[in-house]
Amino acid sequence: MVRLLFIGDIVGKPGRAVVRQAVRPLVEAESIDLVIANAENSAGGSGLTPANYRELVEAGVDAFTLGDHVYRRREIYKVLESERNIVRPANLPEEAVGPRWAMVQTASGVPVAFACLLGRLFMNPIDSPWRAADALLAEIPTDVKVRLIDFHAEATSEMQQMGRYLDGRVSAVLGTHTHVATADECVLPGGTAFQCDVGMTGPHESIIGRRIDRVLESTLTSRPVPFDVATQDVRLNGTIVDVDEETGLATGVRRVCVDEKRAAELAG
Repeated sequence: MVRLLFIGDIVGKPGRAVVRQAVRPLVEAESIDLVIANAENSAGGSGLTPANYRELVEAGVDAFTLGDHVYRRREIYKVLESERNIVRPANLPEEAVGPRWAMVQTASGVPVAFACLLGRLFMNPIDSPWRAADALLAEIPTDVKVRLIDFHAEATSEMQQMGRYLDGRVSAVLGTHTHVATADECVLPGGTAFQCDVGMTGPHESIIGRRIDRVLESTLTSRPVPFDVATQDVRLNGTIVDVDEETGLATGVRRVCVDEKRAAELAG
């Protein structure tokens, strides 16, 4: 059995801080074999920098997915070009910087393939995630059984469609992007773990990670206002998936929420 921890959108400095504090103790407490995180909001709430990337690697994150803010910080190009544990959305154009999928190994040597896809409902125009998913699965070696897909999408209906479309073909389809954890985690009939959105790792006294006063001011006045990252009620949200390494099918899935008190307890 392989146990994966997938961490939801890491938002800004508060999100990075709780990852630094909680991930390694959580890995030990839960016997986690591999940690994957969506890091597209790690740099001030939008994008990822090389320094953020190194910080999260040192904190215990093994692999990274991104999303619609993948290129918000141009300096991440060199990381996407040189590192082997980070992917850009697979349904971006072929000319886009970075790998469409990647593979990392657990400490015991089990290979784990991972990728991310962008949704199309209420999102910017993008190539078909369905065709991109088929292309990914055609490329991943058949002997790599453990496979995780981060579906970075807005609409729960589209997220559910992707889960059903890939059911039995991947180990897990876990959603990101809305920053709100959903209570629909399950193992689908074909053996794929699914959750519409695993939630946000960052400040929850906020509007999806941003200061409440700034977001409300912009909404009520239509004036341009900087959406600064909030600072209070910081939590790590994620999902743990157990996978049969022989079949690549999930045997269990459960949500994880580590608040500041629990993070301090884990850090000991």
